[in-house]
Amino acid sequence: METIGKMEAVDVESILKELEALSNPEAAKGMARFGITPKKTFGVAIPSLRKLAREIGQNHSLALQLWALGIRETRILASMIANPEAVTEEQMECWVAEFDYWEICDQCCANLFEKTRFAYQKAVEWSSRQEEFVKRAGFVLMARLAVSDKNARDEQFERFFAIIQREAIDDRNYVKKAVSWALRQIGKRNLRLNRRAIEIAREIQKIDSRSARWIASDALRELTSDAVQRRLKRKE
Repeated sequence: METIGKMEAVDVESILKELEALSNPEAAKGMARFGITPKKTFGVAIPSLRKLAREIGQNHSLALQLWALGIRETRILASMIANPEAVTEEQMECWVAEFDYWEICDQCCANLFEKTRFAYQKAVEWSSRQEEFVKRAGFVLMARLAVSDKNARDEQFERFFAIIQREAIDDRNYVKKAVSWALRQIGKRNLRLNRRAIEIAREIQKIDSRSARWIASDALRELTSDAVQRRLKRKE
């Protein structure tokens, strides 16, 4: 393909031309089978978007313009090229309110939101919200921070346990999967958090809720596995 290249002259129009060249109508049709349901899409694969983002480089003002277009690829690109230090609470609240399927939620959290100074705050705030993908974003942030924030104290994650336990009764598919994901990732940081996560999972298991039982079973299967236990013991 003809790449844009990392240059100051890059603009929305040139990016749209590049996305059109990369478009894959068959991929776009197949996305719905995986719960990816954007109103507009070119059907471009995530690795191609990452390559394009590297060529564009960090550009916060351009990211805001791309997000406003409302197209799957421009929004994912926006999350990839935005400057985390320039992100405001207002921007985060604006973007999260427009999440309407799981992929854009997860991409924004992983590419951008977890790198902002508001990440822990929003994990707590959003996990209490009723909108399905706002709530999911809260738990995706917990899961992502458990993996990426290597210097965080255990206490920063222990405060999430009560929230995880409280929200385990939410039976919406994309919420309960994110709750389990958060519990599992926290429980894989170290042996201490693993023991606490297993305890929380067993408490969740006692709740009279199909969703809670599923989350507990999903988490316990991984957290008590030989593979996870061996890896955590080697880290001690």
